[in-house]
Amino acid sequence: MPHSLADKKRALTRLRRIKGQAEALERAVEAGTECSALLQQIAALRGAANGLMTEVLESHFRETFGKAREAIAERAVIDPDAEIDEIMRILRTYLK
Repeated sequence: MPHSLADKKRALTRLRRIKGQAEALERAVEAGTECSALLQQIAALRGAANGLMTEVLESHFRETFGKAREAIAERAVIDPDAEIDEIMRILRTYLK
């Protein structure tokens, strides 16, 4: 979840845009629009969803790994491989 007010506002704006694109796609399907036009709309919708995913992932990473940065500052021992493994686990979960 985006934590700053600006991040939350940006995510909601993107989400509303995605909602509008989905509604337009629904209307196009109901109207019997050509497949090529539908595919173009679907690609745009997928791009918008991926953009939202990227923003939320960035916010999540900054929150999660910001804590690791604090631990480093306190001279705690952190395994860089474990941190990379955690990043990859998160990416694999959301980018299937």
